[in-house]
Amino acid sequence: MEEGRKLARIGRTAKDPVRLRRAIVVLMSAQGQAVPDITSLMQVSADYVRDVIHAFNERGFAALDPKWSGGRPRVIGEAIRERICLIARTSPASRGITAFSTWSLSKLRDHLLDRGTVAAISRETLRRILHAGGVSWQSTSTWKASTDPDFLVKMHRILDLYDHPPDNGRVICIDEFGPLNLMPRKGKAWRPTGAPRRLRATYNRHHGVMHMLAALDLTTGKIHYRIRRRKRHGELLELLRSLRTRWPGQRLHLVMDNFSPHRHPDVHAWATDNDVELVFLPTYSSWLNWIEAEFTALRYFTLNGTDHHSHAEQNAAIAAYIRWRNARARPKTGFATDSPIRTWTHYPTKAA
Repeated sequence: MEEGRKLARIGRTAKDPVRLRRAIVVLMSAQGQAVPDITSLMQVSADYVRDVIHAFNERGFAALDPKWSGGRPRVIGEAIRERICLIARTSPASRGITAFSTWSLSKLRDHLLDRGTVAAISRETLRRILHAGGVSWQSTSTWKASTDPDFLVKMHRILDLYDHPPDNGRVICIDEFGPLNLMPRKGKAWRPTGAPRRLRATYNRHHGVMHMLAALDLTTGKIHYRIRRRKRHGELLELLRSLRTRWPGQRLHLVMDNFSPHRHPDVHAWATDNDVELVFLPTYSSWLNWIEAEFTALRYFTLNGTDHHSHAEQNAAIAAYIRWRNARARPKTGFATDSPIRTWTHYPTKAA
């Protein structure tokens, strides 16, 4: 009776079709049904039914579990698989093929067959070999090395300000965002399958462009900004004066890039007279400016997927996002704590 209850439970809950079929065969036999009746109902051979019943009598419930043999052995060995991944990671030109600059699965397959690397292989098998070998289809990225001879000194100065902001001052990251022109912008959104949102196509850029001058206060995590028609040193000084008024009595440490308005003599003179330190990034190192990540979020959530028809409409959308973001802002801490830049003793001149 106990075996019967267990077989019935397996028949209700088993997810493996082999285990389920074998349990039903044994249960029907225990209920007194003849082999021909079981074969007719289960659509299996009489030998299969007898083998299952005899195996259950000999080994019990262990006989219900399938014994997978592992399938056919691999035709393409491990050494050939590694070679395929190596060839895929190199350019066709390095293999003497100058007609194209990158591999497709079809071209790589043809090359492997022509060179006798494999006797036969399908594109799907090739795709699986590359996936198992950790080789994926990726876009090329660019790397612009800094030419600043004082790169490490400047980088460590900025990292030190991020990690240990002065007690009597504020660290503020300054940068420009834009140009803000009026155009349909691609973006992503949840939509019914096969029904993407459509935006108009246009080659016109009416109404000119505008520029956002922004400042990220690391103490509060809030962004302060201005949107202006130009981004000259006069517009920059307007923003800096507002920051100076906001925090009187505190020394301001302004992290910014080497854009010419930032280095204007009037800006330097104003900083000297108003207890402001200008901390310049190394050349070609905008990624060290903490505000860049905020610009990425601004573009993704506010501009991508939009088609504003006036600057007033677009500026209002940016203002709404900044208000939403500042209401949830937190102090900025922990800049690139696990990044290799923390251990650099020299600046790499090319991408790793």
